[in-house]
Amino acid sequence: MNQRFNLKRRVNYLKRVYQAYLAGGKSQLTFWHGKPEVNQAAVGDKLGQYYMPFTTKAKYEAHLDAQGVPLLDYHGVIGVQYNPIAIAQFGLGNFNLFQQTGEEGYREKFLLAADWLSENLEENDFGVPVWMHQFDFEYQEGLTAPWYSGLAQGQGISVLVRAYQVTQEEEYLQAAEKAFVSLYTPTSEGGVITYDEDGNLWIEEYLVSPPSHVLNGFIWALWGVYDYFLLTGAESARALYQKALNTVKDNLHRYDIGYWSLYDLSSLRLKMIASPFYHQLHIVQLRILQRLTGDEIYRRFADRWERYQGKALNRWRAFLYKLIFKVFYF
Repeated sequence: MNQRFNLKRRVNYLKRVYQAYLAGGKSQLTFWHGKPEVNQAAVGDKLGQYYMPFTTKAKYEAHLDAQGVPLLDYHGVIGVQYNPIAIAQFGLGNFNLFQQTGEEGYREKFLLAADWLSENLEENDFGVPVWMHQFDFEYQEGLTAPWYSGLAQGQGISVLVRAYQVTQEEEYLQAAEKAFVSLYTPTSEGGVITYDEDGNLWIEEYLVSPPSHVLNGFIWALWGVYDYFLLTGAESARALYQKALNTVKDNLHRYDIGYWSLYDLSSLRLKMIASPFYHQLHIVQLRILQRLTGDEIYRRFADRWERYQGKALNRWRAFLYKLIFKVFYF
């Protein structure tokens, strides 16, 4: 039964990749895989435009509900679903466009996302407010609905604090405060953080055992902590941000395999190498961290990973490794 289930997952995954990359169709991958970019208009010392533009995501129209909230099409038995992370990125992209143009339509879409996030926080089995994903998802052995994510918690907060800043409506601040609880609560108690044997604090995108430490999800969630601090000035948020930032800084070398970056630090025998999209996203995220912190370590790794990307041999090595990994694990 497990073998048949795993085979089905692999076939479904390959179908979706084909649909998004080769057939030119619409899928959830179409939404995620826009070009990662630094938002040059974002500043690091006050709450303003989000750190990445998300312009393409802001203009997503493939699947919208009756109110205009985006859904993603996972095809097959999963079908069209709300994804809290997608809704947050849709909202942040529209916030950026509103800030740039002043157009009311972008403001309305931004607040539409903020309203959905505010209304759809729900307590998990531990009583911690989270955004649930109501569909199964292929990661390692598979995530069974409902599941929640440190990435969703961080990016949802990034939306809500900006909604409060724009409107001064308490519901947004209250929702952000509720969502923030998960970011200082261990996974064993219903939150999204773990500590490793060296005392490093990690925000986990996927709650699996042992923890896998997905790099891009950690960094995006980290920005949510920073945004919460910028709005509230809370010492707990500042301390959490600094601890998590130190974890990224001290562990970047572990994601470097000499010719490419890793997607995560999972305990699988074969390491999960980043796809070309996620490798580029890592570079962009590190450049943003350098802008936010002034620390040159992020620039050095971004430059190194950009050099890896520029060599055809490295790209082929990464591609072939990824194929082998997918055969064994996905």
